[in-house]
Amino acid sequence: MMDANRSTARRFGRVLETHIALPLFALLPLIAIWIATFHFIAAERDAAIAAARDNAREQVDTYEAQMVRSLTAIDQTLKVLKYAVEQHGADGALDALRRQGLLPPSLVFVAGIADRDGRMVASNPPLKPLDISRERYFSVHRDGETTMPAVSRAVGDAAKLEPHLHFTRRINDAAGRFAGVALVAVDPAYFTSAYEHSREGELGMIGLIGDDGVARALRVGDRVSWGQQVALDRIGDDAIDPHPTAPDGVVRYASVRRLHGFPLSAVIGLAESEQMAQYKRNRGKYIVAALTGSALLIAVVGLISAWSWQLAKARRRERRAQATYAAASEASLDAFFVLRSVTDADGHVTDFLIEETNSRAEQVTGIRKADMLGRLVGDMLPFYRVNGMYEELLSVVVDGKAVETEWQAATSPAVGRWLQRQIVPVDGGAVVTVRDITERKLAEERIRHLAHHDELTGLPNRSLIRDRLDQAVLNAQRNGKHLALAFVDLDGFKLVNDGLGHSAGDELLKEVGRRMQACLRRNDTLGRLGGDEFVILLPDVSGEPLAITPVLEKIRQAVTEPVQIGDQAVQVTCSMGVVMYPRDGDDPKTLMMNADAAMYRAKDLGSDNFQFYTREMNASVEEKLMLLEGMRKAFDSTQAASGIAHAPAGHFFLMYQPKVDLRTGRIFGVEALIRWRHPEHGMVPPPRFIGLAEESGLIVAIGEWVLRTACRQARLWADAGLDPLTVSVNVSARQFEEKHLVERIAVALRDTGLPPCALELEVTESLLMRDMQQAVERMRELKAMGVSLSIDDFGTGYSSLSALKSFPISTLKIDKSFVRDLAHSLDDQAIALAVISLGHRLNLRVIAEGVETGEQREFLAANECDEMQGYLFSPPVPAERITEMLQAQARRVA
Repeated sequence: MMDANRSTARRFGRVLETHIALPLFALLPLIAIWIATFHFIAAERDAAIAAARDNAREQVDTYEAQMVRSLTAIDQTLKVLKYAVEQHGADGALDALRRQGLLPPSLVFVAGIADRDGRMVASNPPLKPLDISRERYFSVHRDGETTMPAVSRAVGDAAKLEPHLHFTRRINDAAGRFAGVALVAVDPAYFTSAYEHSREGELGMIGLIGDDGVARALRVGDRVSWGQQVALDRIGDDAIDPHPTAPDGVVRYASVRRLHGFPLSAVIGLAESEQMAQYKRNRGKYIVAALTGSALLIAVVGLISAWSWQLAKARRRERRAQATYAAASEASLDAFFVLRSVTDADGHVTDFLIEETNSRAEQVTGIRKADMLGRLVGDMLPFYRVNGMYEELLSVVVDGKAVETEWQAATSPAVGRWLQRQIVPVDGGAVVTVRDITERKLAEERIRHLAHHDELTGLPNRSLIRDRLDQAVLNAQRNGKHLALAFVDLDGFKLVNDGLGHSAGDELLKEVGRRMQACLRRNDTLGRLGGDEFVILLPDVSGEPLAITPVLEKIRQAVTEPVQIGDQAVQVTCSMGVVMYPRDGDDPKTLMMNADAAMYRAKDLGSDNFQFYTREMNASVEEKLMLLEGMRKAFDSTQAASGIAHAPAGHFFLMYQPKVDLRTGRIFGVEALIRWRHPEHGMVPPPRFIGLAEESGLIVAIGEWVLRTACRQARLWADAGLDPLTVSVNVSARQFEEKHLVERIAVALRDTGLPPCALELEVTESLLMRDMQQAVERMRELKAMGVSLSIDDFGTGYSSLSALKSFPISTLKIDKSFVRDLAHSLDDQAIALAVISLGHRLNLRVIAEGVETGEQREFLAANECDEMQGYLFSPPVPAERITEMLQAQARRVA
């Protein structure tokens, strides 16, 4: 029995020996090490996959939000363009938006307007003429296929060769019919600029995909592309499993978001190889650690070595985190301070200790970083207890709520700079971030200035003028005081603008603005409404008009002084209409309306004067409106009537004045002259309604009616077998500048059957000088058609000899102002002789209008003038009377 017990004890002792017990006991931690290792690897793999999916979802959500903001801004621009077209027309829409500062930056966006035929009629910046009628982004609106904005593929065009995306919206006319599209063109790279290598990696994918599966903009790494086919049906809303994706077949975690309101989807793809790279690196580390631990355990020191290795690993992670934090803080553009609260014996915060800061803080405070660390803020910046900063810090620490403040620094080294501080509470203190926002503040101030001031002169614009007038009226009502408002319009500015160019006109406007401003008090307001119209607001003045007469006269004289523009001295005058509050109106709208009426009264009285408002002036405006309404009704009635002459009351009709050859006395042509028989006022003189028709735009329709009626009558004379006649028709400035003029004339000749050689168009000299290049081009088109051209009222404009020889004309007409006193005025005789000689040297025929006496005719005939027209031979007469004259002429010849 005792031997058995000894045997058992020996066996047990052997088991407890080191070479046996240690391996047996080491087996358990060894197994535990490997079980734990594989568990950590599996957990990290799951975490890496979850993180990749979360990253894909988070980034696609962020990208979706960015694209929604960008696309919404583009759509808002399209809507603004559409509204501007509906309010100002296609020709004036961009100018109106440009004045209001509503156009998008032209360096990034091209804003344009296309008419119903697909022609680009306006763009910012200006582009070459472009026809987009065959483009899909135009036709979908024209054919009514969509009510959403259309988005093109990335394509180039004749105006802009590099590929870009076109966003378009339909524009309707007043009747709801298709009238064209508003267009914004954007570089595809604009939509992938959110790509960051720190987030998406080198193989990440970001892009916009159309509903047709074609990429509008796609970026992988640094490469931006477009036009690839991307199968959206293989990409779910959430990145579940990685799979190969276009355009390179890289396996990615991909996610897509449909963009509401646009036929687009936002796509994000994160490369699996990059997302799992950290996991693969860590997996190797875990295996190495397990192998090392196993080896150390087998070597008896495994547990201690494993513990030491884990400790070293933790320290490395800490050092890496500290290095990363230091690098990030030093690279930041913001100054930051980590502050620890300092309390007294009762636990109240008395100051703050600076624990950490960065180099940017040195620039803000002017104190070295080494000198700030470990110091109290109260010792370093004593003024922080009186400027509100201490109270803010205390409030953040006590209440636990972040605070953000902007202020303008009053001390060096940042004196005058705008700064923004953000204070965030942390455990035991606060973190303060200080950012320099001076550039942003200056930009905001510039934007505010542009929104309320005229871009050319820097004076208050219409919006600011109305605001100041509203305030002045309220102050006058409150204090029982008076104010004066003057409308100023420059006389002769259009001649300067047309004759010397828009640059000269701009210089003149700026100089006139400076002169008027110099005549005013500091609290007076001078603003520019637009064009050559200014407004002067004089608050706190006497109720007597005579009290402000000296300043008005001073302004008038200042404007009248010649202005030197280049090598030429230019002189203009001004007409002013003045109202007094409350005598002439008790609200801003009434005051501005009455000032405008008074200004037009000053113009009617010969310009270069100022007129105070009287009630009779509004009657004159009402009379103009009534005359305009009567003219519209008369035109409608005239179009419905079939007669050419002797029209009933309320109609327009034509009279014809013969043109006579001075050598033979033969009638060779007639000039068609429009007349209006008003149902109440009888015959209305042409000067009274022609200018009004020109202002209202009705002159284009009236002019076309005159052209067709005159051509039809000329054809009737030809069909009657009478002597060949050339019928002359006057063309107004609005007609001549109308882009379809040549086409309208061709249609009128075709419809009436009149040969082009039987039609002569008379244009004024001043009209041609408005845009000489365009005028010459249009005249050459008419000349090529076979239509004759004549310069009417020659000698009253500003054309040069070099300009005159460029005009493809056949006739010069001496203005009647030079013919009136021809019999006894040596000056008029000299002018007439010069025109005749000039015309003959240029191989042109010369005709004199307004010939009323025999002496005038004898002078013209003696000096070889070719033709004449005037009451001496015949006043304007109905068509039937011209027929009788031609029949009598034929009998005399026979």
